[in-house]
Amino acid sequence: RFIAAALFVASSRCFPAPIAQHFTASAVRSPSFHSLTSPFLSSFSTMASSALPILQPWVGPYGGVPPFDKVTIDQFEPAFEAAMNAKRDAIKAITECKDEPTFENTILAFENSGELKERVSAVYHVWDSNLSSPEYREVSKKLSPVLAAFSDEIYQNAALFARIDAVYQKRANMNLTPEQDRLLWVIHNHFVREGAALSAEVKPRMTEINKELSVLFHQFQANILHDEEECLFFTKDELDGMPEDFLVSAREAAKENGKTEEEKEKLYAVANTRSAFEPVMTCATNRAVREKVFRFFVQRGDNNDEWDTKEILKKILILRHERAQIRGYATHAHYSLEDTMAKTPEAAMELMESVWPAAKKRAEEEIADMRELAAADGIACVEPWDHRYYTEKIRKAKYDLDESEIKPYLQMDKLVQGMFWAASETYGYEFKPVSGIPTFHKDVTTYEVLKDGEVVALFYFDPYARKGKSSGAWMTSYRDQHIDAKTKVNVLPLVSNNSNFLEAPAGEPVLIVWSDAVTLFHEFGHALHGLSSKVTYATLSGTSVTRDFVEFPSQVYERWLSTPEVLSRFAVHHKTGEPMPQSLLEKIIKADKFNKGFETVEYLSAALIDMKLHLLGGKEMDPTEFEKEELARLGMPKEIVMRHRIPQFSHVFSSDGYAANYYSYLWADVLAADAAEAFQEAGSHYHQETAKKMMQFVLSAGNKMDPKDAYRLFRGRDADPKALMRARGLL
Repeated sequence: RFIAAALFVASSRCFPAPIAQHFTASAVRSPSFHSLTSPFLSSFSTMASSALPILQPWVGPYGGVPPFDKVTIDQFEPAFEAAMNAKRDAIKAITECKDEPTFENTILAFENSGELKERVSAVYHVWDSNLSSPEYREVSKKLSPVLAAFSDEIYQNAALFARIDAVYQKRANMNLTPEQDRLLWVIHNHFVREGAALSAEVKPRMTEINKELSVLFHQFQANILHDEEECLFFTKDELDGMPEDFLVSAREAAKENGKTEEEKEKLYAVANTRSAFEPVMTCATNRAVREKVFRFFVQRGDNNDEWDTKEILKKILILRHERAQIRGYATHAHYSLEDTMAKTPEAAMELMESVWPAAKKRAEEEIADMRELAAADGIACVEPWDHRYYTEKIRKAKYDLDESEIKPYLQMDKLVQGMFWAASETYGYEFKPVSGIPTFHKDVTTYEVLKDGEVVALFYFDPYARKGKSSGAWMTSYRDQHIDAKTKVNVLPLVSNNSNFLEAPAGEPVLIVWSDAVTLFHEFGHALHGLSSKVTYATLSGTSVTRDFVEFPSQVYERWLSTPEVLSRFAVHHKTGEPMPQSLLEKIIKADKFNKGFETVEYLSAALIDMKLHLLGGKEMDPTEFEKEELARLGMPKEIVMRHRIPQFSHVFSSDGYAANYYSYLWADVLAADAAEAFQEAGSHYHQETAKKMMQFVLSAGNKMDPKDAYRLFRGRDADPKALMRARGLL
């Protein structure tokens, strides 16, 4: 995913507020709903549920904030019951309206019908990604099919769709504003794509499929989380070469996770997450330790035990294909890409396959370089667990640069200040820390966001790894910016970034590697997209854009990290306080395109496999054999492993979000590389006129217009695909 590493884009998980968020939060009464409800729910009185903190209007500053400090897991089931019933009442009012369908009494009424459900969902999903526990997972397991059925209840409501379609058919004569016309198109299109126009005979099967998928998604993610919560234990000698800050964190992890006295008192724990995996692959001198950690990590979900995911994902693929066929599409890939910039799987494949040969050639050149170094160490055959280790040695040899030289200057807190400063210099924002805002964990800090002296958003930052938190990094919108339909007041966005940095002992700075610094800026690019929104309707707000456009603002913002303006101010030595020397800064910039073959191949192989999986057409397959055979067809270097192997591909199998859409990082990086060149052509990443256009047509525009039109207005033309190849040094 990124500037210094295309691969890291793929690792940091972004959860934007896609169009579907505003719809799937809406719901529908299916005949089977109440049979899915727990005895507790069915006996829970309306009076009692209305008193739950999670159901109360958000109060406090910034137009109200989520009551994280008052919510407990036992509130989720009754809260969703109340919220879904409120939504049902609102939908009933629309469908029973005797007046002719209009934009106001149908489209706007639908747009504003799910506020309570939105609030409950926002809090609920925080537990899902950040505070998961056995107790929560039991509740989530019960709720997943209920919520899936509730979503289908909306899209299979014939009376509701009839009114929406009636408005849509006469839109040309309604004198709608461009934003109103876009909202109407988005809502109508989403209903059609979700099967609203299907016959009554097939709709029940659609509901069953969606319920089955919701359970399988939950099961897949729970199994991966189980494997990621496991640790390997080593002696200090076995971890020779690891930085001191890593060893300190590993000791603390052993005290917390050790099961024996020796593990707790003497050993060091290496977590089964990328934030631990990559440092070991890069720094550990003990090859056997690297291999053990490597196999532990890449076998997540693939150990032929009760937590194995292969049978789960096979069922997911079959059900997705059946659902696509019912909807009238050849495959899930064709369904998924219809509503994107790429439009078709063929267009996405064309881009990926155009990049693959050059990336593979560069990767093979990089591997040839490391074979010489490995041979000097007595290693006849370079393996995947050797790649990062020797990459660092080559970086040192070619550029007199290695990670250990950079890391002392990369203090997380200072870089957070840097990402704020860059947003201020480029877009005019100011970030002020605020206290007293309810948060879901003590690690979370909050900042009010100002522009021209006016508060425009609230930003939450949750930096550290912990048990029950999903791996990776992501952005979340707790509330999307919009204009309140009743008061006509601008509703401020509440936006969060969540990461998995290893917390340092009290009083010590958190030092991060360059790739993690890129991830930090990447996710903040998503946050800027959310907090910059200036739209009327929540459905069109912020990051509610196509998957292959949503990664564009984040991948552009990565480029700001390596600007001299940021590094000279905020990359300061954690002991001396001295800024990064100019000589080191120049070496970082010079090495910018180093290792791009590996990074691109690692990511792109996963993106190609994702698309090929969803073009199978419902055919039965063995995930292990499929992965092996398809990678062989691609000529995948044996020294490189996919960024996400099939059994642990959470982007693709924990929801529908990135299914057949993992290509989107590459598509968006074409836009990002081309946009970065616009700033370079203007003379600076901080060029105000270019930044103004970026803000006007991309960051603040949300989904008010087609993404292709938005990009053309920003750039004056379509993106140049060769910009990507130039950025990665692959031409």
